[in-house]
Amino acid sequence: MGRITFYEEKNFQGRSYECSTDCSDIHMHLNRCNSCRVDNGCFVVYDRPNFLGNQVFLRRGDYPDFQRMGSMTGMMGMAMMDNIRSCRMIPMHRGQFRMRIYERDNFGGQTHELMDDCESIQDRYYMSDCQSCNVLEGHWLMFEQPNFRGRMLYVRPGEHRNLRDITFYEDRNFKGRSYECSSECSDLHSHFSRCNSIRVDSGDWIVYEKPNFMGYQYFLRKGEYPDYQRWMGFNDCVRSCRMIPTSKVAHKMMLYERPEFGGKVMELTEDVPSLYEYFNSTEVHSCNVIGGHWIFYEHPQYRGRQFLIGPSQYRRFNEWGSLSPRVGSIKRIMCDNLYQHTV
Repeated sequence: MGRITFYEEKNFQGRSYECSTDCSDIHMHLNRCNSCRVDNGCFVVYDRPNFLGNQVFLRRGDYPDFQRMGSMTGMMGMAMMDNIRSCRMIPMHRGQFRMRIYERDNFGGQTHELMDDCESIQDRYYMSDCQSCNVLEGHWLMFEQPNFRGRMLYVRPGEHRNLRDITFYEDRNFKGRSYECSSECSDLHSHFSRCNSIRVDSGDWIVYEKPNFMGYQYFLRKGEYPDYQRWMGFNDCVRSCRMIPTSKVAHKMMLYERPEFGGKVMELTEDVPSLYEYFNSTEVHSCNVIGGHWIFYEHPQYRGRQFLIGPSQYRRFNEWGSLSPRVGSIKRIMCDNLYQHTV
């Protein structure tokens, strides 16, 4: 049986709590955790309650402080954590390891079966992303970067239809009531009354000021946003959100200077920091997105109001949610990757 002991202070000092199973909130037993000792088995620890937030895999050993945890775990990215709030014990598994990974959520797109460690799914399978998986046997760790580096995700046997999530917090610096979401939501108001910070654990998202994907739009990549100015927000209102699907299709879009695809036309396949320098105009009245997802920005250098543009035909500027045809710059939305490791 696994056993881990948490200590309030560094170097195994202060109050302690011994655990041999999953614990959803260590702060029920300790005020804080600054060191731990794994006597038996393997554990995944989390920096938020209820098995949320950054994750780190710990084998048997002594971890006198967070810096030591980072140097001993190495690839597990301990530097991202400054607290331990919950933990899971990983059951012993002596049989075969087997998992199917999928390029899209809900088991869509390209699929491959894994039975051993994979240092890079892009090099081995030419997959640009992994958005869902079915763990058939064994326990696995998934990493955002090649060679088992970066943020980590622990997956147990079972179906995992969506590996992406975003967490909203009512107060700044990830405080107050929170709500974690892994798919689009047309009305977030029932979960929180305001939003002053956001943590994106994986994936790309668009959050909206109003319900039903209306109002100001903000594009968020994986990362931490401790206040709404960090996502260029105009206020603390976030009422709906959408996860942006990734695609291996090459980015391509046609811009038109008149409604209904009329007038001068220009083809885009790359980012455009200044539409005026590229198109000799700051107005786009219609567009045809042939491949990929894009962001229209109101001003040059990717500033101002944002508008998500996906594969479709937009006959007038109001069809992408804008009140005017003004476009200052355009950016492609590129995908991230995940890499697998057995436990």
